[in-house]
Amino acid sequence: METIKRTKIVDLLKREDFGTMVNVKGWVRTRRGSKQVNFIALNDGSTINNIQIVVDLDRFDEALLKEITTGACLSVNGELTESVGSGQKAEIQAREMEVLGTCDNSYPLQKKGHTMEFLREIAHLRPRTNTFGAVFRIRHNMAIAIHTFFHQKGFFYFHTPIITASDCEGAGQMFQVTTKNLYDLKKDENGSIIYDDDFFGKQASLTVSGQLEGELAATALGAIYTFGPTFRAENSNTPRHLAEFWMVEPEVAFADLHELMDLEEEFIKFCVQWALDHCMDDLEFLNKMFDKGLIERLRQVTSTEFVRLPYTEGIQILEEAVAKGHKFEFPVYWGCDLASEHERYLVEEHFRKPVIMIDYPKEIKAFYMKQNADGKTVQGTDVLFPQIGEIIGGSVREENYDKLMARITELHIPMKDMWWYLDTRKYGTCPHAGFGLGFERLLLFVTGMANIRDVIPFPRTPRNAEF
Repeated sequence: METIKRTKIVDLLKREDFGTMVNVKGWVRTRRGSKQVNFIALNDGSTINNIQIVVDLDRFDEALLKEITTGACLSVNGELTESVGSGQKAEIQAREMEVLGTCDNSYPLQKKGHTMEFLREIAHLRPRTNTFGAVFRIRHNMAIAIHTFFHQKGFFYFHTPIITASDCEGAGQMFQVTTKNLYDLKKDENGSIIYDDDFFGKQASLTVSGQLEGELAATALGAIYTFGPTFRAENSNTPRHLAEFWMVEPEVAFADLHELMDLEEEFIKFCVQWALDHCMDDLEFLNKMFDKGLIERLRQVTSTEFVRLPYTEGIQILEEAVAKGHKFEFPVYWGCDLASEHERYLVEEHFRKPVIMIDYPKEIKAFYMKQNADGKTVQGTDVLFPQIGEIIGGSVREENYDKLMARITELHIPMKDMWWYLDTRKYGTCPHAGFGLGFERLLLFVTGMANIRDVIPFPRTPRNAEF
């Protein structure tokens, strides 16, 4: 075959220099046609759209044509011509073809509908489907949007450790990291494991959050964000939980509650607008195939002001709903931790717009949140979204050393590993605030997918660590 520089399909479909010889490489999605002419839909992952290759059968050897099956990888030299049908401006009249990789009929992605469950079983191949191509291109774009937003605002990207000896959330659901021989563990007289001979000389785990280290950075650099993998060993088999997921955690010195809420709202709107500006082909596909209201919902979020709702008022609204006969699975009372059904009722049925809930009872929130003057509530902020419930959890942090220490003592949090965190309150403490956004939760919202396992390439969930 003559050597012609490859052009990506996303670029070819925009070109109008018809008559030019081009080279395209990609995978066969479909092949159809008559005895004289075949039409091959070729996709190379650069766009959801295929380019049509028009093959005059007389020009090509029968043995070669036999190898062009669904899933086969081709290199095609041909003439870029104006497309008569196919809904696209450009197609390619094939002049030379080479099969780079054959694909026999055991290929699981033959042309028919597949369930999401089935595709999870072949997660190594699912990026080749239209759906997952779209999801993973949007995932990339959302990562770019996050970095762009914070960079433009003068935040610094700060890398917090993935291996840690502190449990930020006090949740205790951490994956342990060890080099010890698990068949032969040294124990002391109380039966506790001795970590002296382990790699770090102490018990270490995968991080549940970069927040505490992020606070250290914010009290030096002013405004930072982390964006990296996070691990929770909770046995949650729900469509909203993963054991390995990505978190975005900004932390800002000198920010108060209102500035924090403004940042949360501006950030989410920026990301959603980015998707509308840069991913429309993929969004249109997902809107058509999965979620007819997707694009409308995204536009609505960018154009509406989020409600700012004190927890106590939220509980009153939910109690009134119950009094009027609305059935919730979980009980509603002041002091309860809201379930996803409660959050979604407020967002989808009562206000019909995103809600930022504030001033939670201190009992249901983390030790580091700043206490309000009432002594009962803290300055936490949860951003609640349609379809998914909580998408962001944040707070103003308690900057007063004595108050923070009192809360830590009250909750019996082991502080031997946390002395460094308390130092920020001893040496030049300052007001600061931040939030955490589960990246996959954002992707659920932006793609309209129903299950969080379908917005990350290789989901890690209880009893599942394939590929």
